Amino acid sequence: MQETRLSRQPAAEKAATAAAISQKLDAPKAASSAISQHAPSVGFVSLGCPKALVDSERIVTQLRAEGYQISNQYEGADLVVVNTCGFIEQAKKDSIDTLLAAADFKESGTTKAVVAVGCMAERYGAQLAEVLPEADAVLGFDDYADIADRLRSILAGGGHEAHVPRDRRKLLPIAPTDRQRAAGRIVTPGHAPLPEGLAPATGPRVIRRRLGSGPAAPLKIASGCDRRCAFCAIPAFRGSYLSRPVADIIAEARWLVEQGVKEVLLVSENTSSYGKDLPGVNLETLLPQLSRVDGLEWIRVSYLQPAEIRPGMLEVMFDTEKVVPYFDLSFQHAAPGVLRRMRRFGDPDSFLGLVERIRAVEPRAGIRSNVIAGFPGETESDVETLREFIIDANLDFLRVFGYSDEEGTEGEGLDAHLDQAEVDARRELLADVANMVCESRAAERVGERTVVLVEETGAGGASGRAPHQGPETDGVVELPGADARIGQFIEVELIDVTGIDMVGEAR
Repeated sequence: MQETRLSRQPAAEKAATAAAISQKLDAPKAASSAISQHAPSVGFVSLGCPKALVDSERIVTQLRAEGYQISNQYEGADLVVVNTCGFIEQAKKDSIDTLLAAADFKESGTTKAVVAVGCMAERYGAQLAEVLPEADAVLGFDDYADIADRLRSILAGGGHEAHVPRDRRKLLPIAPTDRQRAAGRIVTPGHAPLPEGLAPATGPRVIRRRLGSGPAAPLKIASGCDRRCAFCAIPAFRGSYLSRPVADIIAEARWLVEQGVKEVLLVSENTSSYGKDLPGVNLETLLPQLSRVDGLEWIRVSYLQPAEIRPGMLEVMFDTEKVVPYFDLSFQHAAPGVLRRMRRFGDPDSFLGLVERIRAVEPRAGIRSNVIAGFPGETESDVETLREFIIDANLDFLRVFGYSDEEGTEGEGLDAHLDQAEVDARRELLADVANMVCESRAAERVGERTVVLVEETGAGGASGRAPHQGPETDGVVELPGADARIGQFIEVELIDVTGIDMVGEAR
């Protein structure tokens, strides 16, 4: 969780970072005459996690409904809107670099404004606007309801005063059961009601337009988080946990299927908490209903908290048709003392017991997690405990972050901070162990027969993912010579491995 303070980049660095990310924004120049005077064009850049992608798609849909054109050629667009990420250091750097690169397009005279939205914009608000004047406006979540008007004003040269950030946890009642009644009074990304006149005459009231075209798509089921992990600032700027109604989720799943989607990835800050604010609703009741959506083939659940795995939750996930055997478990560490300082719960025995319960039912299940090295107060003994856990758990995918302070979190004020060099050394040690374990786990799968969802095709064959592989993060299955189409399910035998990537042969 390497973190950086917001600061201006020197001109030389600005040029370097702009060149480094040119592929994200660069495209053949569009003639300015192609831009309609009456329909402003927006180049939209979505950074960060799948949850942010859903937010981006909802914003884009709202803009299109208000008469904007969405352009893939950012250099020729009237505006460039960047949905920023404010979670870890590299994500913040990527967001700043992207905004700087977009600002360079204004020098050509075609792009008139660059606007920051998303988590970093919400988290820093006026501070970001001050240190990054290249961005013409910084819009927070409260601006989303009227974002079309906001952008028109910015295009016309009107100013926009960036917000002063506030703790969004305080915007909803403490009691989860009271939140749904109060939800309409605040703006929660992914929960905005459909404006009057924008609903289709028939079909689900879904305000979302996909930015991609692949056979898999994220489906947001909730926003916010009620946990108080000492290292995490997300609850402060994303707010308290708020579930989406079941009917809205089902309607959106049906709409995604109509767009060619075969797999949905259920996302939220904490998916295991789904329904805590809805009477008689939880993840166990949602999954069977989703499974009955015609045309939907795979349902993948992400962001599960081990401490919130209830009796029966695993059984429902195993027993529900279309739910793939994939478990995204947020361990964060294994040493009990470190976990308590993190304001989390668990120990190696309980975590390994959970892994064993999963594999007792489905030995081929995919299990992934993240851990943090170098948390304040972490001892060499704690590192060894975590190292042994990584080996014993034999996870399919594990990402190791190095700790650094997040502004405004409890971790920032803890004693016994480690030197950065020591944090880096511990992260590297544990990452090496994790890579070894994950590659070994992949090698164990050689000889397995499975099903692959094809996501890319080319002259040399195709590639896709097996049930144990999550989108973009967990490797792929290469299918050399395969004659396949995108969205097709192919039965394969896994015949080889490269790192965590597999090679399959159609059977």
